[in-house]
Amino acid sequence: MPSILTVNLGHLRPIRSSKNLPTGIEKRPVDGPVEVRAPGPKHGGLGSGIVGDEIGDSRHHGGNVQAVYAYAREELDGFAEVLGRPLDNGAFGENLTTSGLVVSDALIGERWQVGPTVVLQVTAPRIPCGTFRAHIGKQGWLKTFTQTALSGAYLSVVTPGLVQAGDEVVVLHRPGHGVRTSDVFRALTLEPDLLPGLLAAGDDLDGETREMAEQGRTFSIG
Repeated sequence: MPSILTVNLGHLRPIRSSKNLPTGIEKRPVDGPVEVRAPGPKHGGLGSGIVGDEIGDSRHHGGNVQAVYAYAREELDGFAEVLGRPLDNGAFGENLTTSGLVVSDALIGERWQVGPTVVLQVTAPRIPCGTFRAHIGKQGWLKTFTQTALSGAYLSVVTPGLVQAGDEVVVLHRPGHGVRTSDVFRALTLEPDLLPGLLAAGDDLDGETREMAEQGRTFSIG
């Protein structure tokens, strides 16, 4: 049964990266239930959707579209083999480390019930940045990560509440458009020919991604 292995929070710390901003990317599992709520807009909102989770670069992270970040333990295990070292839950900066759930191929607009009350909606892939590269500390890391398209998924908060390790995850709804998180990731990075197809997701596509798809723009990964 799909479930949450751990809920992970980050606290700001310095890191030498292209941005040189304090970062909360190094997240650690916490005990007990944690409050989840919609944080509001990226600019001027509350930051993370997980209460107690700190965000350093509020220009690019946080807000309703990126309220919660989920990553599958199964995919962390695969990258641990690539890196040649163990990866703890939270190692990729994810708030929710999952088990038995296909996160990177989740459909845009897919809804999950986590525990008895919380409902989250898949919104977008995670685009890797210089902070992520500095955190992992491996040469060529962004290229390696990008080529796999195992991005994990950002989620918005539809119904707030409490989440904790061991909570069951139930997929309540899967849209019929077929646009996966991995499709969005590939289109926005290495495969721009896929951009027009993202528009099939309709209102499930967040505004920034829609604009990039319409204008044929991609992220530069370096």
